[in-house]
Amino acid sequence: MSRISAFLVLLSSGLSLASKCPPSFSIPKSDAVDHVNPLIGNGGDTPNGSGGMRRRHQNYVSVTPYNHTASTIHGFQGTHQPAIWMGESGQVVVVPGTGSVKSKFEDRGLRFSNDTQIISPSYYRVELDTGDGGRILAEQSATPTSSLRPRDPPPSPTSPTNITYPLGSIAVDPARREITGSNSERQDWIITPTSIAQNASNFKATFARVLTPRLRNSASFKMALRSLGRQLARGVCFLRMPAFLRGQERLTYASEYLSSRWNRPGKNLDAEIADGVALEETARRTRAAWAEKLDRIQLEGATKADKEVFYTAFFHSLQYPYEQDEGGRYYSGYDNRVHPGKSYTGYSIWWAWLILFAPERIPSMITSMLQDYKEGGWLPMWKNIVETNIMVGTHADSLIAEAVVKSIKGFDTDLAWEAAYKDATVPPKNDGNTRYADREENVDYEVRAGLSSVYAENGWVADDVHSESASRTLDYAYDDYALYRLAADLGKPKDIVDTLRDRAMSAPFTLFNNATGFMEARNANGSWAGPDAGWTEGDKWAYTFDVGNASFVQSLDDHFDGGHNDHTNEPSHHIPYLYALAGAASKTQERVREIAKANYNNTPIGLSGNEDCGQMSAWYLFSALGFYPVNPASGDYVVGSPFFDKATIHLPGHTKPLVITSAGAPNAPYVRGLSIDGKKVKSTVISHKQIKTGGKLQFEMSKEPQTWGGSE
Repeated sequence: MSRISAFLVLLSSGLSLASKCPPSFSIPKSDAVDHVNPLIGNGGDTPNGSGGMRRRHQNYVSVTPYNHTASTIHGFQGTHQPAIWMGESGQVVVVPGTGSVKSKFEDRGLRFSNDTQIISPSYYRVELDTGDGGRILAEQSATPTSSLRPRDPPPSPTSPTNITYPLGSIAVDPARREITGSNSERQDWIITPTSIAQNASNFKATFARVLTPRLRNSASFKMALRSLGRQLARGVCFLRMPAFLRGQERLTYASEYLSSRWNRPGKNLDAEIADGVALEETARRTRAAWAEKLDRIQLEGATKADKEVFYTAFFHSLQYPYEQDEGGRYYSGYDNRVHPGKSYTGYSIWWAWLILFAPERIPSMITSMLQDYKEGGWLPMWKNIVETNIMVGTHADSLIAEAVVKSIKGFDTDLAWEAAYKDATVPPKNDGNTRYADREENVDYEVRAGLSSVYAENGWVADDVHSESASRTLDYAYDDYALYRLAADLGKPKDIVDTLRDRAMSAPFTLFNNATGFMEARNANGSWAGPDAGWTEGDKWAYTFDVGNASFVQSLDDHFDGGHNDHTNEPSHHIPYLYALAGAASKTQERVREIAKANYNNTPIGLSGNEDCGQMSAWYLFSALGFYPVNPASGDYVVGSPFFDKATIHLPGHTKPLVITSAGAPNAPYVRGLSIDGKKVKSTVISHKQIKTGGKLQFEMSKEPQTWGGSE
């Protein structure tokens, strides 16, 4: 993984900033990119409730890296973990400033106004107030591998300029006008599985800084380094330059996970941003990369606000997982070695959108998970450099099954089966006497926690033995279903296929409390643990609808009308589509529109919940197009209600577009009829095969509820 940046330093007064990108930063033309608003969702009032914007604060667990309500900027960060209750690794924060160095985080923030910002996927610009009458203009851009390039001016010719670095080591090479260093911090180290903790403790990220090209030789470089200090107790290193450096000056920087043991620091910097590459050129490359993806979908009948919500959601949905390989090699914290190939981290395990709209990435993503299996012993549950034991299911099983069912090629299916089947059949170490509390320290992998205890005999994870037991039981049931589909597609022996299917179908019913009509956690002796026990990021309402498709329209009504649907978290996302499976399609159509209106808009509070690496946005995208993957491993989608008159989708690898027409949809939420390539469709379920190569989906819309998709 490389993180590359440049600082261009200039003296200026009377700066004025436009509200949109200057023409030189708007190439190539792209209506989709022009409608991306990275501020959407950046007004969250909870830790990590923001997302999508440049990091300009320290990025720690439960510290929001960017918030629209902030009035100060503390620096520009060269790494970007999504920070969904997770920690940063090897972070590098470049802090511009003037005058005396302020090493403490709380002292060094520079005030700014939101009115001075220009924000886009490929270019950022802001004016900072130094507090002594001066101003700093900072401009940034990035390469497709997440690089930044800021500019800063000192406020006056009498104040020295300083740039602050993070905790770690630092070295200076005057001949190369280069500063290199390292940072070994990995904030999630405390929850690393014990079997890989020693190897993972060797993690170290390196960084390289190449100062302004105007320092033509080592003598002038040494003069610029008026002072170079380390204040490790305060977590910073700082560089100070004299203020005689006027005009535009550049500082290019990169951070890398292949440390100096395997790479010369700065190698990626040389490869990706050579001396003399203009800021505009870096921005053009990044904008072109985003345009290639976002231009795959064109909308008709959408307002400007609609487009901003849609294309920003598309932008969010493609940010994670992110690459951590460099030049065809990657560092693995699982075994403390360097391996050939591509590698990804930052998985939040939301997959169906990528399979349809970025399928070219799926083989390497699955291969990366299989590499994690070979190097660490298990498929990832929530990888952040290495496994973190976050969440409770083994949904990598579902990802692999979905890819096979949807005919994705290019990865080792034999190894994939071996790894996924291990999830379902091999319990973790010390399974019977480990609680597996959320973020429990000093435990090994918790893959399928509880598999060898009560679950093996009775079909449920016992709440008085393991934490989050009810959610685990239902997650395991779905993951077993996914493995059943995978086993069937791969031609595995009948006894294995049948066992996985039977276990998937029986486990949920062990938790259904007939007396209450809800799922409920159970203790080892079979007693009920209580309606609020054993849940993860949800409750009995969300999880009762998690498995099965019985006729429960009234229960769904009670769920929504009683205010129990919590769209801010993923366990509820599929629930409105269950109406359609129960023969009440018009209620799906109605609820989906209500949820979209209530939870999404084009303002800083335009996401009601944590983005979770793109899933909040993926729900909106699928729903806006008119279908949703309630059961991804089945290879099917449930029909909803398209939001716009027309969507033209250029599916990767296919010459024929997928054209979805739904005339009048903005004001007519109900479906009167549906046809695919001219053939009428009565079912509320369509298959991936029906749309994956393009074609025509034609909806007939109505302002009033219709009988289409009802029970017959």
